[in-house]
Amino acid sequence: DGRFHFNLYSSNNFIVARSQIYSSSSAAMNGIKSVITNAPKAQIEDQTLKNVTTVSFPKWEIYNDNAGQFRFRLRASNGSCICHSRGYTAKSSCKRGIESIIRFANDAKINKAYLDN
Repeated sequence: DGRFHFNLYSSNNFIVARSQIYSSSSAAMNGIKSVITNAPKAQIEDQTLKNVTTVSFPKWEIYNDNAGQFRFRLRASNGSCICHSRGYTAKSSCKRGIESIIRFANDAKINKAYLDN
């Protein structure tokens, strides 16, 4: 339908996170650049805790979905969701997904062929 998104892959070609939907490929590329910029400096807000400590944007949010699984999302400085994960059964696995993006985002290869249309 003319909209675009991107996936963030691990070194074993596993999808770690998926972006929001964009109206153009250039907007999706800006989303990728936003991950590279925001991922390393964003703090984690663990919304699964009883007493959540709110942090400012940009931030990683860890939360429980309707099925009780752990998910994360990265929010930009303006609060918009840049990318989100699939569900994890363990919070530690969810955190490893965040750590993986932080560790590899800056040196990641960008393949425009993976911008789904």
